[in-house]
Amino acid sequence: MQATRPNISQPRAVIRQLDETAANRIAAGEVVERPASAVKELVENALDAGATRIRVDYAGGGKTLIRVSDDGCGMSGADLPLAMSRHATSKIDGSDLLNIHTFGFRGEALPSLGAVGRLTITSRTKDDDGAEIAVTAGKISPVRPAALNTGTTVELRDLFFATPARLKFMRTDRAEAQAIADTLKRLAMAEPYVGFTLTDIDAERTVLQLDSEQGALFDALEARLAQIMGREFTDNALRLNTEREGVRLSGYAALPTYSRGSSVAQYLFVNGRPVRDKMLYGALRAAYADVLARDRHPAAALFIDCDPELVDVNVHPAKAEVHFRDPGIVRGLVVSGIRHALAEAGHRASGTVAAATLGAMRPEPSGPRIWQMDYASRPSFSAMQTAYAAQSPLHDADGVIDYAMAEAPAPFARIEPESGPTDAPLGAARAQVHENYIIAQTSDGIVIVDQHAAHERLVYERLKRQMAERGIAAQALLIPEIVPLSQGDAQRLLEHADSLEKLGLVIEPFGGDAIAVRETPAELGTVNARKLVLDILDELADLGQSGTLGSRLDAVLSRMACHGSIRSGRQMRGEEMNALLREMEATPLSGQCNHGRPTYVELKLSDIEKLFGRR
Repeated sequence: MQATRPNISQPRAVIRQLDETAANRIAAGEVVERPASAVKELVENALDAGATRIRVDYAGGGKTLIRVSDDGCGMSGADLPLAMSRHATSKIDGSDLLNIHTFGFRGEALPSLGAVGRLTITSRTKDDDGAEIAVTAGKISPVRPAALNTGTTVELRDLFFATPARLKFMRTDRAEAQAIADTLKRLAMAEPYVGFTLTDIDAERTVLQLDSEQGALFDALEARLAQIMGREFTDNALRLNTEREGVRLSGYAALPTYSRGSSVAQYLFVNGRPVRDKMLYGALRAAYADVLARDRHPAAALFIDCDPELVDVNVHPAKAEVHFRDPGIVRGLVVSGIRHALAEAGHRASGTVAAATLGAMRPEPSGPRIWQMDYASRPSFSAMQTAYAAQSPLHDADGVIDYAMAEAPAPFARIEPESGPTDAPLGAARAQVHENYIIAQTSDGIVIVDQHAAHERLVYERLKRQMAERGIAAQALLIPEIVPLSQGDAQRLLEHADSLEKLGLVIEPFGGDAIAVRETPAELGTVNARKLVLDILDELADLGQSGTLGSRLDAVLSRMACHGSIRSGRQMRGEEMNALLREMEATPLSGQCNHGRPTYVELKLSDIEKLFGRR
């Protein structure tokens, strides 16, 4: 039965030019998705104007009011009407859309905001008087004089009142306010020398107060990240500063033992612009693949800087996505830069591990609170001492402890104090408890080592080194497995045939669009070649590069390391314990096991003394 097509009998639609108001409202749907989008556009304009201090006020989660004030260069009264025209900007001349050095360049934000809300712009340059212009649902009012210091104040009221259907898609005021705060934090990370203030007018509360930082760039960045992400992050993060083929990677990446349950602590910037790039997130995940469990996520603030002509930021109206001319270089730089920093960190583990340990050791109050008045009814200490002495077999008739009556302790394998250097980073072994935990003494504290987790990491790193030195052995299939693919998939896979061969997977074309799998990595044993090939193709289509095969090989080595390491429950001699500690100090990434859990906990003597009230 033929499907009904109601438009087939209608007269031909007439092509017409949309008026400017309708065009601006359509553009607003792309540029201004929610109040946080408006804040982003206005703050970026302030940064492009050279502002050193930016203040953002909002009410009703930004739906009722958004006000952004800055001390930038400002605009003259003659510039204000032009600023409300679409595609009018002072940031580019249109001759080169790749050589972009500013946040904004489209000239769409202000007219889009004026099309869907009530927009007022007040501005003044250092050489002119202040001026103000108002726009309501796309209707522009005449410019009038206004009093203002040098800079610009943009006030947006009743966002989306001209397009009320959009309001139905807004979330609660609290959720929209949180999105505004997150947006401002990202911009503040990229500009540590600029001060930011965020105020909730309804609650009469300053949500965010960031003073401009001083000093060298890395010091200023670290101070800004400490304010936004917390001092714990900067204390447990590694500084990155590396370059490859004109692309520079800088910033901070946290230790694996300082991980999160979600990706909320991952911030990426390209030429100072906050971005949400799928390829970069994948590279960050790959960099931590060996040291984090699947359900844990690294924390990082990464800044990628390159020639503007090597990256295209003009691929999305919100400018949140970018395209690199050579994404392989950028991905490789992120992966290798972070892995190198983690390797240089050696056995270092997050300081939050020790803090959590101390927190677990602090006794919780038990029983009802005893008030001062209750002490009179309680028996005196001397009376309790007498009663205890009468019941204890270790006291004589006078209540004095008779040490001869005490039972001898159970046999214990003592480790001589000279068995290891206490000034070493992980100290000298002193005991083994519960046949799994090594207690070591350092010059200023103690270290508790999980012997199985630590040795598992050591064996795993040794196996990886051996595989890298000797290569990956391949096993030939008795009957090659033929995998039918589409023409595009077959071509894409064959382009990476040389890389796959180095990992032990040998493929070749097999007529038409099929490929033949002739050899697979010997370490994987019996493998479903078709499923492996399809998994690799999915990753190639998603990221342009595949780590599936390498990840599977690493997983095999990890299992081998687990089975080949010291098991829990095995008693170790003193020299074995100290040998394990010395090898941990010399092995990269030994501060965490293959699953991201810490291999040791270090407690300072001062913290232990606090537990016992000695300080």
